[in-house]
Amino acid sequence: MSIPVITVAQMREWEKATWASGQTEAEVIRRVGKRIAKRARKLTRSGDAILILAGKGNNGGDARAAGEFIDDRQFEILNITSPENDAPKVQDMVRRKFALIIDGLFGIGLNRPLDEHWQKLILIINGSRIPILAVDAPSGLNCDTGVPEGCAAIEAALTLTVGAPKVGMLAQSAWPFVGRLEVMEDVGLVPCPLTAERNWILRDDFENFPPRRPEAGHKGLNGHVVIVAGSMGFHGASVLASRAAQRAQPGLVTLYTDEPVYHVVASQMQAVMVGIFQPEIKFPETTSAALVGPGLHAPGVADVMRRTVQRIWRDSPWPVVVDASALDLVAPHVLSKAARVITPHPGEAARMLNSTSKQVQADRPRALRELSRRFGNCWVVLKGNETLIGSKEGEIFVNSSGNPFMGQGGSGDVLSGYVAGLLAQPALQGDISKTLRFAVWQHGAAADELQEKDKVWVVEDLVGQLGNVRW
Repeated sequence: MSIPVITVAQMREWEKATWASGQTEAEVIRRVGKRIAKRARKLTRSGDAILILAGKGNNGGDARAAGEFIDDRQFEILNITSPENDAPKVQDMVRRKFALIIDGLFGIGLNRPLDEHWQKLILIINGSRIPILAVDAPSGLNCDTGVPEGCAAIEAALTLTVGAPKVGMLAQSAWPFVGRLEVMEDVGLVPCPLTAERNWILRDDFENFPPRRPEAGHKGLNGHVVIVAGSMGFHGASVLASRAAQRAQPGLVTLYTDEPVYHVVASQMQAVMVGIFQPEIKFPETTSAALVGPGLHAPGVADVMRRTVQRIWRDSPWPVVVDASALDLVAPHVLSKAARVITPHPGEAARMLNSTSKQVQADRPRALRELSRRFGNCWVVLKGNETLIGSKEGEIFVNSSGNPFMGQGGSGDVLSGYVAGLLAQPALQGDISKTLRFAVWQHGAAADELQEKDKVWVVEDLVGQLGNVRW
């Protein structure tokens, strides 16, 4: 199950409930150390050296405990008791060939400005440019506000936090310090007794999902997704979206594209049926979901598309996904009985809200709620780091997969095509939220596997990996 995004005070309540159950801090620290060591091994290679920097508190205990479980690696533990006295030691050590630093100086409880000596020490660590694994929290970061306590905080490549994400870690101001955020959810704590507006998606959320198909099933039972996409100079978006829709394995995929690019698009399709977009086009009677938007940029398309998008959004009896330039054409305050989904990045969201990207990023949950309210209580996939999925009311889900190398042209077209391909399937229309969460998580997880395996990859590779990540 997904886990709530909580405050530091709530985390303390959870810990108290755990100690009251008879579990010991020592056992939790041991388990945390084991998880840290496992992740450190994955980030390094045999024979690499790891530097563990441990402070006085439980955070330092977690870091020291990792040393018990690190094998096939060299490691050194440096206990930091006085930043003023220990800074020269750290300066000397980071000049050596360490492949990873484990930061165990301060945990989530830090709520006071660090003095100049601690800040200097943190700057030395950051200046080493050695990848840093932060234990529970990047040292120096206030985990409620997402702002450093002073002028510096550890700039981690990866933060392994205990139990659940803390609210400050998800703030845009915290992203440069947190790096990739992962949760150690099975370290001996009692089941989480807390609830929150935002919830962190876990791989285990998708056990037995999508549901098994009947052995005697056929394409007519698996849905028909129709895609309206592609124009001169942007025909590739229609190809990517269509291929991504295929990866969701609906029964049929039909693509309607702008006439000037029909031949170049159709020549790249095989199982996808391709037609020419016409004003007032009528979709096949078997249509069960539609995607409109990828690559619709050609002069003269906008006026025709505005009427088309608004008609599809208003009248279609099946799920509709709108992406890319078509987002600017959706009429506000139009309600529909069938699912409606928009997939904006922050810039597109800002245009839809007559706002700015900076304002959207400053409070992403608020932006998501306002988008949903303004556009007929639709579902919103607000893309970007830690993509959000939700609507006007209810839970908002935070995606836990993905990496910065997804920032390539076409990545969003792949996501929207995959979303539409899943939503076209009747078996996946009963729980729209879960289907959207699965699509977003699978999209990011596919990129993670590519990055781990190949290091250099392109969006076409992402299409090929989509749907293959196991959970």
